[in-house]
Amino acid sequence: MLDLPDIAHLIYQKLVRWSHDFLGFLPEIGIAVLVILLARFLSGILSRVVAGGLGRVSDNTSLVGLLGTVVRVIVIAVGLFVALGVLGLDKTVTSLLAGAGVIALAVGFAFQDLTANFISGTMIALARPIQTGDTIETNGFTGRVVEVKIRSIVLDNGQGQTIEIPSKDVFQKPITNFSRTGERRLELAFGVSYLDDLDNVQRVATASIRALPFAKTEHPVQVYFRAFTLDTVQGFAWFWIDQRVVEPQPALSEAMKALKVAFNREGILMMFRPDTFDLKKRDGEDGK
Repeated sequence: MLDLPDIAHLIYQKLVRWSHDFLGFLPEIGIAVLVILLARFLSGILSRVVAGGLGRVSDNTSLVGLLGTVVRVIVIAVGLFVALGVLGLDKTVTSLLAGAGVIALAVGFAFQDLTANFISGTMIALARPIQTGDTIETNGFTGRVVEVKIRSIVLDNGQGQTIEIPSKDVFQKPITNFSRTGERRLELAFGVSYLDDLDNVQRVATASIRALPFAKTEHPVQVYFRAFTLDTVQGFAWFWIDQRVVEPQPALSEAMKALKVAFNREGILMMFRPDTFDLKKRDGEDGK
């Protein structure tokens, strides 16, 4: 049985051996620390270089920031693995890689929607089917794109509210982009009396809309008739605008006013419903 002095001697020998091993291992530790510090330094430089270069060709700040962060993490991870190799901890490196794979797989299953949004947002940022400032319609919402994030797309619906749609929904479903070409065709519906000459109606409607300052002359104004109803002949006019000059709703409003003025001037009757009682009669119409 060992007595107390023997135990103390064994502990002393163990500590001395560890001290010698540690001193002999100091160069590797120093090199590993230098590798980690160098990797950290290089990660900052490369991240700024990548972000700066990408920022010159893309205005998507989310994508620029994401790629800068990814570059920084990759460089630091490489430096860490190299440092562990210098220390002779090759098995530790293998265990870390295997553990990272298992963790990534578990996170992927646990956060499927988050991962899908992340990947979809990255693809949107790269393919750029939409950009900040575009007016789009997607997933039943229409509005101006305020921000293109990696996780979501933010729309301004023009009514004082913002709508945030997950990136995967935008990426997987159709997008109507009203701003890609800058041009948009509007349709203005109207109804006239059965007694009116439809050729004259077509000519007057075409001339009145063509005279609007915002109607694009590169595209002809098209006026057609759609149906006979109980009280009117239904027609419509197609005309094009530049959305960078005028918004669709103000353009339609001005076109409606111009069309009514032209029809009144030419004596073309825009009919009321048969059951409408007109209280706004002109002088002389009531037989007095």
